[in-house]
Parts: sequence; structure tokens; C-alpha cells
Amino acid sequence: METITPDFFSPDSSGPDFSGSAPKEAPKKRNRKLLLLPAAVLAALFAAQGTSAYRLLNPKEPEQLSAAQTAALEKTLDIHFPERKKNAVPLPFPTVPADLFINAESAVIIDALTGNILFEKNADEEIPPASMTKLVEMYVVFEAVENGEVSLDDIVPLPPESWARNLPSDASLMFLGEGQRVTLRELLLGLAVASGNDASIAVANYICKTMEAFVERMNSTVKKLGLEKTHFVESSGYSELNVTTAKEFAAFCKAYIERFPFALKDFHAQKVIRYPLEKNLPKSIAERTGDRQAVVQYNTNKLLSVLEGCDGLKTGFIYESGFNIALTAERNGARYISVTMKGPGTGSAQGNKYRIQDGTTLMEYAFSKFYPYSASGTDARSFTVGTAGSKEKSVLLVPAKKELFSVPFIYGNSPKEAAESIQVTASIPHIIFGPFEEGQQFGMLTYTLNGRVLCTIPLVSDRKSGQTDPLSWLWEFAAYRLSLLFA
Repeated sequence: METITPDFFSPDSSGPDFSGSAPKEAPKKRNRKLLLLPAAVLAALFAAQGTSAYRLLNPKEPEQLSAAQTAALEKTLDIHFPERKKNAVPLPFPTVPADLFINAESAVIIDALTGNILFEKNADEEIPPASMTKLVEMYVVFEAVENGEVSLDDIVPLPPESWARNLPSDASLMFLGEGQRVTLRELLLGLAVASGNDASIAVANYICKTMEAFVERMNSTVKKLGLEKTHFVESSGYSELNVTTAKEFAAFCKAYIERFPFALKDFHAQKVIRYPLEKNLPKSIAERTGDRQAVVQYNTNKLLSVLEGCDGLKTGFIYESGFNIALTAERNGARYISVTMKGPGTGSAQGNKYRIQDGTTLMEYAFSKFYPYSASGTDARSFTVGTAGSKEKSVLLVPAKKELFSVPFIYGNSPKEAAESIQVTASIPHIIFGPFEEGQQFGMLTYTLNGRVLCTIPLVSDRKSGQTDPLSWLWEFAAYRLSLLFA
């Protein structure tokens, strides 16, 4: 009978040999297989870490922020970057003050887009705004219209205290009278063009029932806008107890134009008002006079006719403040706002002469020396960065404030060309390791013109992320260290 021996007893087998004479090659083959196992494991781990490192260096854009996350970010940034909420701020680069001769005792001009202060003279001095106050009144009215409280086409009742005959003889008037029928829109035109104190009283009483309540609303409005030195006791500007500064009022005008841009064309750029027309008069008077009773008044802002691009805003005069004017003009995509207060002059003709001189000097300086740079809205920059050691897999780095500043005309053939020549570089980390808070700085945007740094803006995290669990932390730490080699 033939004997069959199992393979593992065969002399050619790598299995055990009970005869005591096993071949020398068997242990080598076995050890080679045993060594391949940890090598394979290490290779798999290295490949996995490589994949993780690749993810860190090529992160996916994170999910869009929730409303709560957005609110938290805005609150944090407002605390750490308070200039975000200011409408009048210094230029971000050092300058030599311009040598401008301004007749008024107090003056300022700002970029309407960036809020940068381009020139100032005693701009923090507290002065009564006079009839410039009516701009704040109009802001409150437009806000009430926006909120659905009133309509511009509402017929406004005229209380006796708003009748022209009951006001001081030196007050600016729209010539309101008993029994007249007038809309809120017409009254606002009377404020903007004729600077009517009678219109101011009628509007304040219509919006809030009493002057006291309306003034409280005005003061609440300017407080929300961050104006600390501006305060009112009545709406027309007739009282010397109303107070503001040139700088704060320019900041207010910026907020006003941004929120209610239609006001310029519809009200402040209008050069003439005729009132009362036949439609405004009681029937018995209208049948006799028609439109013949209308008083023609021209806009108190004389720069509307002499300064290129001028479309607002408002003059003011009382003896305690001298001749004031809040002015704005737009050319070639740039808009500037100037405020001059305590202007000299004896009589309106002389006061207007100096207003025109100062307004022209300030505006021509701004248009010839600066142009706004903007990368806001859809052009705003953001950067996705991978994260390790935290719960979020990536984060968006965003500018801590709007990418807005006024560019000086130090390069190119025009201020606009200089602004269009701005170079932007971003300094950001390849990867962020560990937990982080919303608004935490991780980089910087640098804006240069012809080699000169004009502005820097921090890049901050748009959300917060807590630390991951210990095992994941160790794994991601290894991937993070490996990714640094690739980076």
C-alpha cells in the first residue's frame, strides 16, 4: 500500500518537520510574511494621513452661516473693530494736512462711500446746526414711511402753530395757512427747498402728535447712528439749543444718503417751489385766485446752480451759528459730503458768497485728489482654509470690515486710475489647528499703490469651532504635521 504524507510533513513544505531536519529556507519565508503585515499597515496609515493632509490643503467651502452665527460674528466684529459702525473715519494712511483756505470756522469733507475724512478744520466744535436740522427731520419721516406708519401722499392736518402768520417774522416759511390741503410730500419739499419752519412744525405734529415726542424720536435716531455730540430740542433748527459738530453732521449725511438716496433727486436737488397752488387752497379762495397766490421760492442751496454734480443737501442760518451748509456732489462715480459751520457774512447775499467759496474749495480738492476704492458686495474677498483638531472641517476667512478706503492721486493720470491700480495681497495660513472663535484673526489683506501700503484689513474666522474628541485630535494632529511638509 502506498503511503501518502500530508504536505505539511513534506520535506518541501514550509510547515514543521518532526523528523528534526527542517530545511533552512522555511523560517525566512515565514519572517518575510510577518514583516509585510506592519509595513502594509504603515503604508495604509500613511496613505490615510496623506488623504487627510490633502483634504486640509484642499478644503471644501463650509456651509453658509445661520442667522444666529451671522449675528454673533457681527456683534464680535463691532466690539473689536468699532470703526465699522462709524460713518466718518480717518484715512488709513498718514498724510500731510491740505493747505486749504476756508472762511467758515468749522469744516469737514468726507468720502460718501468710504467715510474717510479728507480734510477738517475745527470739525469737533459744537455748534447749532440751524436749519440743517431739517435733514434729521426728513430722515425720521422717511423711516416712518419705510415702516408703513405714514404715506408721502397723506393729507396732513395743519395745526394753528404751523400757520405762517403765527410764526416769528424772521422764520423761513413755506406759507402754510388755515384750511389749506397739503400732502406730506409737499411739506417735505417745503422743508428741502424753502426751509419752511411752518412745514417743520406740521410734519413733526403729524408723525408723532407732539413736537416733544418727535424730538425724542430725532434724538433716538442720531443716538443709534453713533452721534454723541448731536442733540435737538425742536425740529426746525430755529433754536440755538440744538447742537452738533461738522464731523458728526457729515457722518449723519452719509447715513441719510445711503439709506434714502431718492431724497436727493426728489427733494434736495429741486431748485424751486411754488406754494400754495389752487389745489392747496380752500375752495372759496381757490375759485378767486387760482394759482396766482402762489409764492415762488428758490432753493436756499445756491451751489446747486454753480457746482458741477451738486444735488444737495441743506443750508442753515441763525445768528448763533452763522451760515451753515451740508453739501454733496457726485462726479464720475465718486461722491463727497462737506459741512461748513459758523460761516461769515452780513446778510444772506454775503453768507451765500462764502458758502459757495468754501463748498467749491472743498469739493474741487476732493475730486482732484482722491477716488474711492471698493471691493464690497459681490467683489468682497473671502478665503476657505482647512482646519484640524476642531469640529469644523473648514472655515471662511473674511475681512473684518468693508474693503473701502479713499485712494490718493499719487499714481496714474487721474484719481480714478489710481484707485483702479490698487494691488491686493492676502496673507493667510495654509491650515488652522485647534478650536477657534468667530472673529478671530488669522490673516491680513494688504492694499498697495505703486509699492506704497495704503491700507491693511485683518482676515478673521466667520464662525467658531470647538475642539474635537481626543482620538480624532491625535489623528488630525498627525495629518496636520504631514500637511505642513506638503505645504
